[in-house]
Amino acid sequence: MRKIREYFKDVYNELVHKVTWPAWSELQNSMVVVMIASLIIALVIYVMDVSFTKVMELVYRMFY
Repeated sequence: MRKIREYFKDVYNELVHKVTWPAWSELQNSMVVVMIASLIIALVIYVMDVSFTKVMELVYRMFY
């Protein structure tokens, strides 16, 4: 039980005294970057899905 208590004390000490937390403006900038990247990735996946659907419809029409 003592080892567990020591572990949590060490974790607390690390988080409070040694971790450098980003400023609010840095978090906002990072959030914008993540949102834009997510949107771009979603659009790429959508275009790939629509393209693949059209190609498969063409293939199916050729053989049926």
